[in-house]
Amino acid sequence: MVAPSEAGERLDRALAARDPTCSRATLQRWIKDGRVTVDGVPAAPKTKLREGQRVEVRPAPPPPSDATPEDLPLTVLYEDAHLLVVDKAAGMVVHPAPGHPGGTLVNAVLGRYHGPGAALEGDDPQRPGIVHRLDALTSGVMVVARTLEAKAGLVARFQTHDIDRFYLAIASGRPPDEVTYDTLHGRHPRHRKRFSSQVREGKRAVTHVVTLERLHGAALVRCTLETGRTHQIRVHLADAGFPLIGDPVYARAPRDPRLREAARALGRQALHAARLGFEHPVTRERLTFDAPPPPDFEAALDALREDGRREDGLREDGLREDGPREDGLREA
Repeated sequence: MVAPSEAGERLDRALAARDPTCSRATLQRWIKDGRVTVDGVPAAPKTKLREGQRVEVRPAPPPPSDATPEDLPLTVLYEDAHLLVVDKAAGMVVHPAPGHPGGTLVNAVLGRYHGPGAALEGDDPQRPGIVHRLDALTSGVMVVARTLEAKAGLVARFQTHDIDRFYLAIASGRPPDEVTYDTLHGRHPRHRKRFSSQVREGKRAVTHVVTLERLHGAALVRCTLETGRTHQIRVHLADAGFPLIGDPVYARAPRDPRLREAARALGRQALHAARLGFEHPVTRERLTFDAPPPPDFEAALDALREDGRREDGLREDGLREDGPREDGLREA
């Protein structure tokens, strides 16, 4: 039955809100296939609901994943019958997509569990079990659902932001000691592959940033998310004037030769998902996983530390800003 709070809502949106395991695209497909009725009559996705109406859904069986199992290396932090937690390597795409048919995290997980459908469930054959994503060039902790029950619970926690997570990043310039960016977030008006916080319409995005260590022309920062928008950290810091070193989309090549060499050696944006904590969707146990930054990230830090000159000839000239060093993985 349609609740008072759902009156006036679109059918597809109301159903998506009730069942976070189903994407709106899947629900719209079911509606168009006549699998959803309102008071016994097949409806359209845009149908506006009225209080007290009876909505019936006949789900289509989920299609099997057409991703190919592959024997790829994975750094596993935790696994059980319901979920898998990994430390994703920089450069690994999360799921198959145009231009990336294989070599992805999904291919690796399917390969780990010996065949299609053996490990992951879901309504999207290209993204089975995926409840959140990291950019291909971002390293760090990710969780993958192995069952529909786990997927529903994890999706719900991400939607309500009941997740403990933070990232480590190397931001150029001198960001504030502590700052919160609370903005709108949407597509860039001119560059459609980019996002921007300087838009008139969009979704709310909130990032809390704490500077942990001052570096040569940059800073190691900890970024804690309240929301999870695409490229959120990269956009907030870039729009504030502190783009991540090595970011191929939101940063320009730095003029400072030491920064430029550190970014070139890193070869990607300096962003690492360092912590992920959540309540297990089945056992209700509180789980927290930490992953130290990979060697390329640590090498970039060492190259920019004022007290640790590299043997490769990187110069010590430029800004010198000493500050206390903190272990970002020990503080939430």
